[in-house]
Amino acid sequence: MGIESVLNLAAFLVTMAAVFGYLNHRWLKLPHTVGLVVIALFASLTALLIDALIPSLGFGPAVRGTLTDIDLYDTLMKGMLGFLLFAGALHVDLDDLWQRRWAISILATVGILTSTVIVGAMTYAGWRALGFDVGWLPCLTFGALISPTDPIAVLSILKRLAVPPTLEAKIAGESLFNDGVGVVVFTVLAGLGAGGAGAVDLSPLAVVELVVTEAVGGIVLGLGAGYLTYRLMRPLDEHNLEVMMTLALVMATTAIAVRWHLSGPLAVVVAGLFIGNHGAQFAMSANTRDHIERFWSLLDEILNSVLFLIIGFEVVALSLSGAVVLAVVLAIPVVLAARFVAVAGPITLLRRWRTFTPGAIPVLTWGGLRGGISVALVLSLPPSPVRELLLAATYGVVIFSIVVQGLTIERVVRRSVAAAS
Repeated sequence: MGIESVLNLAAFLVTMAAVFGYLNHRWLKLPHTVGLVVIALFASLTALLIDALIPSLGFGPAVRGTLTDIDLYDTLMKGMLGFLLFAGALHVDLDDLWQRRWAISILATVGILTSTVIVGAMTYAGWRALGFDVGWLPCLTFGALISPTDPIAVLSILKRLAVPPTLEAKIAGESLFNDGVGVVVFTVLAGLGAGGAGAVDLSPLAVVELVVTEAVGGIVLGLGAGYLTYRLMRPLDEHNLEVMMTLALVMATTAIAVRWHLSGPLAVVVAGLFIGNHGAQFAMSANTRDHIERFWSLLDEILNSVLFLIIGFEVVALSLSGAVVLAVVLAIPVVLAARFVAVAGPITLLRRWRTFTPGAIPVLTWGGLRGGISVALVLSLPPSPVRELLLAATYGVVIFSIVVQGLTIERVVRRSVAAAS
């Protein structure tokens, strides 16, 4: 893909994000990310309808060709994700996270593994009952890629909700860390051959080594990079240079993580937490803090808009049949049920020692939105007989999550808080 094509594609996406954002702000008045997905979905379905009625116009192939030019896995996982996670982590209070470290760490580890197994088992039984020839590994892989809540979607929704601070810390903390854990689990399962091609025979020792290298290595890299940037920023009081240094921190950390096969998401989250808390307190003037917050807020808004626009457009690339639609419809309640168990189990256990905000279980369950990370992971699977099924199921869950759960989570929060008071 040449530089001119990249610029044209970027111009198209940013322009569409601006136009659709304007339409949503002026008339639909939905939450920004939800509105973009809804309008993009409508535009996609309109293109499919026009293509079906007047094939000579070539609307469908043109849209599919544009989407083919976007390698969403590389674009998100090696490009946009680091910036989005850093922007989110900058605004999270590290003291709140530390006070709730056990709940967050268990939800982000045991919760992900529990959900992966439940989704894998239930989709295996359900999809085979519908006539699909699927094995355990593809179903477990689907569980691994769909179980992590998407911090990008979650944090964008949290911005407009009056969530109790203690509960907000748990939601934000879990969403920032569980995607890193989910990516590691997905990597292991995909390496075991869940995609059907390019399988790797991983021994138990190799699996443990991979998990330790990815997760622990990512955390250590994030701490090191964040501390180095903090030390360099401390004697400065030049906001433009310090903004540039935070930008370099994200890009360099992501590049090193990819090069050394570490968890880039975990590294960037840790670096963002360090700079947003310790760095903001001891290495930035009020003027620098204001400029850094404004810069990352704007970048976060632009990248979020483009990402959710792409998610809405990607529905054009799906190959749907009656059986596949049924499989998607089955996957949605399965994922929600697994999320409920993965949340309720740890919280019920921890309530023996800790107090939780009333309504934590329903809010965490319904507020566990899925988004671009799940889509990027499923698109990274190599061609196989079940890839289209996994792709359709992932899109179905993500669209339902963003549109239905995203539009109703405020009502769930209000009811939960009202019932507790």
